Amino acid sequence: MRAHRYLLLDVFTANPLEGNALAVFPDGDAFPERDMQRMARELQLSETVFVLAPQRGGDARVRIFTPAVELPFAGHPVLGTAIVLAGERDLDAVTLEMGAGLVPVSLDAGAGDVRLGWMEQPIPSWQPYERASEALGALGVEASGLPVEVYDNGPVYVYVELEDERAVAALAPDMRALEALGAVGVVAFAGGAARWKVRMFAPAEGVPEDPATGSAAGPLAVHLARHGRTAFGEEIEIRQGAELGRPSLLRARALGTGERVERVLVGGCAVIVARGEFQLG
Repeated sequence: MRAHRYLLLDVFTANPLEGNALAVFPDGDAFPERDMQRMARELQLSETVFVLAPQRGGDARVRIFTPAVELPFAGHPVLGTAIVLAGERDLDAVTLEMGAGLVPVSLDAGAGDVRLGWMEQPIPSWQPYERASEALGALGVEASGLPVEVYDNGPVYVYVELEDERAVAALAPDMRALEALGAVGVVAFAGGAARWKVRMFAPAEGVPEDPATGSAAGPLAVHLARHGRTAFGEEIEIRQGAELGRPSLLRARALGTGERVERVLVGGCAVIVARGEFQLG
């Protein structure tokens, strides 16, 4: 049996046991591909990351797995993995290779095992969501304050605006109906100005509800700016995870115009909470 080390982080928080938990295996090249999905299922976290040798000029290549599927991009795995690599290699910027392309992450100096990072996300595409009525029904709501649109930046998200934060907190969605929508995350949000509350549901991907969804934060910033809820270039604060007992804080900015989005930035803290070993043959 061989011992394979891994780190456990809580991402989009500076406080252990909050935020979104993530496992990072720095020696991912040691694992057969068939075992990666099984290990993610064993850990039952929103995502598990395997760090591999780079192939396209980045600092590392990464593969990201939920308990059910592999993802081409995801926000909290990018941030957490960048913080692990920056600490182990003494870097203040990391570029990660993944299915959705190269993702650069800049890192601020931290204290102990806590660091703050900002990732530049893939610019999403968007269009009206053809199954909007089904998504609303699955959430148990009648309407959305903004058009129900679907965004794709690797993973795919549908955005539904509710009346206020209390309505978001009170959601009790039909998980089977959400699962029937397929490989899409449904994001319910409410708020105003620079502060927004979010819940994200993706049962078809093995994540009934996510405590912090970095890959959905960037498209949300775009969605809000496109529809005039915020201004392009304005930093927004996104709070998520309270209903799961895992409060999280994400920050996001969309730069450009409604006709041409130029950059999408998402930031937050992460903290290393554990180090361990997997015993595998």
